[in-house]
Amino acid sequence: MKPSILLLSLMLLAGCARPPKGIQPVESFDLGRYLGTWYEIARLDHRFERGLTHVSAEYSLRPDGGVKVLNRGYKPKRGEWKEATGRAYLLGTPQQASLKVSFFWPFYAGYHVIDLDLEHYSYALVCGPDRDYLWILSRTRTLDAVVTEQLVAKAKALGFGTEKLIYVDQQNAPDGG
Repeated sequence: MKPSILLLSLMLLAGCARPPKGIQPVESFDLGRYLGTWYEIARLDHRFERGLTHVSAEYSLRPDGGVKVLNRGYKPKRGEWKEATGRAYLLGTPQQASLKVSFFWPFYAGYHVIDLDLEHYSYALVCGPDRDYLWILSRTRTLDAVVTEQLVAKAKALGFGTEKLIYVDQQNAPDGG
C-alpha cells in the first residue's frame, strides 16, 4: 500500500508544475534575457505575499543550470523586508516559458509566462499551476497603464479573477529596497 501512496503523491506533485488547462506558455522564450530583476505590478492574493509592498524577484543562473529565485517584499506593518530564496528549472523545451519552482524542496509549483514583451523583455504576465495565481511583472517599478490594461484583459479572457487583482505599491521604496 505504501508504494502506491508514494507514487500517487509524486504524480500529484508533478501535476502542480503544469500550466492550467487552456493556458499556453510563451514560445520563443530566452531564459538568458529573462534573468535579472522584475517588479511586481499586480497579483492575485495568496498567503505567502499577503500584505507585502515593493515586491520584486531576481532571477540568476545556478551552477547546476537552474535558476536562483530571490523574492523580496516589504511588510509595512512590521517595518521589515521579507525574503524567500528558491530554485527553478525549465520544463519542456528551453524555448517554452514554463518552469517548475521550489521554495520548499521537494515541492515544486508551476511558473508559466503567458505573455511577454518578446522584443525588450520589459513586461510579463505569469501564472502558477492554476488560475488562483497570477502576476503582472515589469522591469521597472511602474508599467504603462495601456500595457497593464492589455495584460489584465488577456488574463480575464483566460479565466483569471482579475477583479481581485492587488496593485502593488512600488513608490518610494523603504531603506533596503
